[in-house]
Amino acid sequence: MAETQFIDTPQGRRIAYHYSAGRGPCVVFLGGLKSDMMGTKAVFLEDWAQREGRAFLRFDYSGHGESSGSFTEGCIGDWHEDTLAAVTALTEGPLVIVGSSMGGWQALLLARALPERIAGMVGIAAAPDFTEDGYWAHFTEAQKQTLAEVGQVELPSDYMEPYIITKRMIEDGRARLVLRRPLDLPFPVRLLQGTADTAVSTATAVRLLEHAQSPDMRLTLVKDADHRFSDETCLGLIIDAVKEVSPG
Repeated sequence: MAETQFIDTPQGRRIAYHYSAGRGPCVVFLGGLKSDMMGTKAVFLEDWAQREGRAFLRFDYSGHGESSGSFTEGCIGDWHEDTLAAVTALTEGPLVIVGSSMGGWQALLLARALPERIAGMVGIAAAPDFTEDGYWAHFTEAQKQTLAEVGQVELPSDYMEPYIITKRMIEDGRARLVLRRPLDLPFPVRLLQGTADTAVSTATAVRLLEHAQSPDMRLTLVKDADHRFSDETCLGLIIDAVKEVSPG
């Protein structure tokens, strides 16, 4: 495996990445909350892209993996800035963006910021607006009070150690919501969702499907697949989706 490279963002954060040169559109993998670019889906996609001669980029948001900063310092807007910095500095021309969980929200924010560059999108258990609809909407009054007084709350996870959710993450996420305003995605979109996902519900996937405007948008539900969406069948569906939204 190639050695990790780094870029510095305009905000002064140091972002770790792996880039493979090849023909476009460049496939960009956007990982989930507290995930990193060494995850199964990211590495599997890179291996496929290299075999196919496709350009490919995976990277760690600040506070994730090998990038600078701590997770609790970050928020949706910071990671959007990291995504913009990586894509702008490291890629050219059209992009096919693949967003997993929180990365699905990041993919939608990237499409809003650089609409002219997006050729296609794949969402894997995409979680737009989760800080508002997944966290804040389900906080107890005690948790909301703790957030206000302490600045953070701890939430359990079915997939890793507990999350520390900060007041800054909630407030910044509220400024980045994409399901409360028109969402124009003028390119092919494929959404993949497991029915056994306990982190992102099928209702979220359906809400995104119904809310967004796209000339070619489809949702595939996979019975009994969980949030990881990383078994052999699911990985194959991701590759199929990337091929479907890639021009040519």
